[in-house]
Amino acid sequence: MPITPSTSAEAIRLVLQSCQALAAAGQADMVWGHASVRDPAGRGAWLKCSGWGFEEIDESRIVLVSPQGEVLAGSGPRHIEYPIHTEIMARRSDAGAVVHTHSDAANAFSALDVPLRPISHAGALFCYPGVPRFTRTGGLISSPELGQALAGALGDAPACLLPQHGLVAVGADLPAAVMTAVLLDRACRTQLTAMAAGPLARWGPAGDTVAKRAVVWSDAQLRAGWEYLLRRYQAGPG
Repeated sequence: MPITPSTSAEAIRLVLQSCQALAAAGQADMVWGHASVRDPAGRGAWLKCSGWGFEEIDESRIVLVSPQGEVLAGSGPRHIEYPIHTEIMARRSDAGAVVHTHSDAANAFSALDVPLRPISHAGALFCYPGVPRFTRTGGLISSPELGQALAGALGDAPACLLPQHGLVAVGADLPAAVMTAVLLDRACRTQLTAMAAGPLARWGPAGDTVAKRAVVWSDAQLRAGWEYLLRRYQAGPG
């Protein structure tokens, strides 16, 4: 079952954990990037404040942002790209959480304009069908209109590549959304490594890949990965 917050305190705690997990996974880009969870009362999305890195977040640096961009709870500035979260949640009733990171691997892979292939377990999460790309702009998603366009490009997929800008991932809950972001980064990185050695010659066919995905990336497996990242963060460097 998804980890769905029933109170504001639970939502704040989940956003804090998502920041810790993304930091442990190497998804930090100084103070940029953000993760959100749907407010249990339907008021908008809880996400980290602007100006702080994933590893710097505590419960005082998390805010509730309305679909109109108003900070309804918490103190501190909201991210200018809040429409990524609010507009995807408005379009996708199944999306309880959204993650946006500036994955270097996603940016490098997107620049090649080639399909993502299921050449690893991570890649199987996104193929078949292929991972969509949002190509309208490589700039900030700073307006509801751009957020709606991004949500349209994402469609029903678990994630979307943003050329020149990283990635967006969604999930029924934050563990799933965080793991989806981490796995898309990994899938891009693995394919870049393979392509650096030569042309791709083998990847999983559709039937086998879809069957594998159901086992390898079950809800339980995504949760296990999330819990590992939290343990890794708590263990600290080394």
